Amino acid sequence: MAVVPSEGKVTAPFDGTVVSVFPTKHALGLRSNSGIELLIHIGLDTVNLKGQHFDSLVKGGDIITLGQTLEKFDIQAIENEGYDVTVPIVVTNSNEYSDVILDDNQRSVTAGDELFSVVPQTKSEKHSAAVQA
Repeated sequence: MAVVPSEGKVTAPFDGTVVSVFPTKHALGLRSNSGIELLIHIGLDTVNLKGQHFDSLVKGGDIITLGQTLEKFDIQAIENEGYDVTVPIVVTNSNEYSDVILDDNQRSVTAGDELFSVVPQTKSEKHSAAVQA
């Protein structure tokens, strides 16, 4: 799944913990309180910018809350450098779930919109994660 941002910020898609912030600030690893692990990667090949145009507001181990701004980035500057700002979002522990269900009906998303839900292998309940565009 991927989001094309209209604003240069990444917000927490759930309550949880920052697992890691890449040294180049272009990617974040997060874990929700219910166990969902996400990689949020800002842009394509943006590791090559070596942190330029990114401002991380969190560090590994920080506790986060839904909607909290985690990272800011300069969309125009990144695009001017020749990079695509599309933000891939990956459930990195998807093998722990029987399904990851994408909400295919959305053409554009706004703060707090649900993008997907996961179905645990051993439970019938669903856990949701909302991701800001």
